[in-house]
Amino acid sequence: MFDVGFWELILIAIMGLVILGPERLPVAIRTLRGWISGARKFSDTVKSELTEELRIHELHANLKKAEESNLENLSPEVAASLKSLQEAADSVAEPFKKVDRQPLESMIASSLASAPQAKVEPEMVQDSEEPKISSAPIENVKKPDKLVNPESDKLQP
Repeated sequence: MFDVGFWELILIAIMGLVILGPERLPVAIRTLRGWISGARKFSDTVKSELTEELRIHELHANLKKAEESNLENLSPEVAASLKSLQEAADSVAEPFKKVDRQPLESMIASSLASAPQAKVEPEMVQDSEEPKISSAPIENVKKPDKLVNPESDKLQP
């Protein structure tokens, strides 16, 4: 892309040192390096996404060819595309396969059978009533012999 040789890089480094100075040159180099690495990551991401989109488009075209020929006498590339689509569909459906629950259900049934049975007697079950609060005056409450004065923290008779 750019035809930059060793001497051109040395000239750019000397000009950067003169223009920016020794304090700001390392910061400028780090910033430039960050921009370049960001641009590379972005271009790699775009490249991989385009490659994947082209692959998906090719698989769809091959699937259409296979459907038109009623899945008979397929060319090797169409058969390979059909196989990869089938594997992708199987990998998506794999987590949703029905789990064999028979061992779990037999374990639960055996643990319930061995657990003691709780019996509920009719006398134990009562209608829910609200508790009654007595409205009698509080006269029989024992008063303390000595009181504490909060200001002096001393006992008073």
